[in-house]
Amino acid sequence: MDVSLVTWIITIAGILGLLIFDFYSHVRTPHEPTIRESAIWSGVYIGIAIIFGVGVGVFSNWTFGGEYFAGYITEKALSVDNLFVFLIIMTAFAVPRIYQQKVLLVGIAIALISRGLFIAAGVAIIDNFSWVFYLFGFLLFWLAYGQVKGGEDEGNQADSKLIRLLRRIIPTSPDYVEDRLTTKIDGKRLFTPLFLVMVAIGLTDVLFALDSIPAIFGLTQEAYIVFTANAFSLLGLRQLYFLISGLLERLVYLAQGLAVILAFIGVKLLFHALHVNEVPFINGGQPVEWVPEIPIWFSLSFILATIAVATVLSLAKVRRDGKREISLPVEEPSER
Repeated sequence: MDVSLVTWIITIAGILGLLIFDFYSHVRTPHEPTIRESAIWSGVYIGIAIIFGVGVGVFSNWTFGGEYFAGYITEKALSVDNLFVFLIIMTAFAVPRIYQQKVLLVGIAIALISRGLFIAAGVAIIDNFSWVFYLFGFLLFWLAYGQVKGGEDEGNQADSKLIRLLRRIIPTSPDYVEDRLTTKIDGKRLFTPLFLVMVAIGLTDVLFALDSIPAIFGLTQEAYIVFTANAFSLLGLRQLYFLISGLLERLVYLAQGLAVILAFIGVKLLFHALHVNEVPFINGGQPVEWVPEIPIWFSLSFILATIAVATVLSLAKVRRDGKREISLPVEEPSER
């Protein structure tokens, strides 16, 4: 995919412009967004992402367009999973909802920077060392296993340790001071808990890149598509948080669905690694021609189907559990 420097500059400037617009139009004045506001702006950002993908297909070709949409949908699904952790961190720090928008926007900005660096490093490594596809493939299998094995309690414990560590390292005031990051108590300058939350969100964003970047490199090796799919999946994440925060607890099978997607992309990566094989102890260092290449249309269909099945099964289970609780007989107190 031939992308000029001018196109890169315009794209990055447009993404930064959307972040700046988001800050001045919604975040600068602290407030709790309504469901209607969150739904409208979440739809706007999804619409922008779709229009961009159509543009990639029209002005480049639909192979790249399909790779973009497969990457965008995968990254969006992983972002929804990340919202679980954001919710845990916000709850642990008891962040007032009127200040949560600012925390999330700063987290998104940190994520864009960290993922940009990871993508640049990934492209450089892939261009010089084709064996890294094997590494990425096995990493995705391990991450898929972690999705199935990991539970909410483990996530809570990990975040509690992170919070205790941050409080030990960073001198922090006991209370929030509006949306300020620092305050002065008894002549001593201290960080507020809001700053700690931003640091915690930023650190978790860096960790999230460890699964999102290998996952999308399994769908495309085009740096422009990898970056833009990541960027557009992160834009609008703030609005999505407020829109589906109540729904997050109902997506009980989301982790299993993401595990299936990560494992599938891991298989796709290993197949591609065999096609471009240069490892001397595999097939004498020659490409393995008989291994099939998984087409992008199949990848996109598989990802969409997996997310749909996980969502339907999750909502069905929550509905069944709710009916079971209602139908349970109420024990009357025994007479003595």
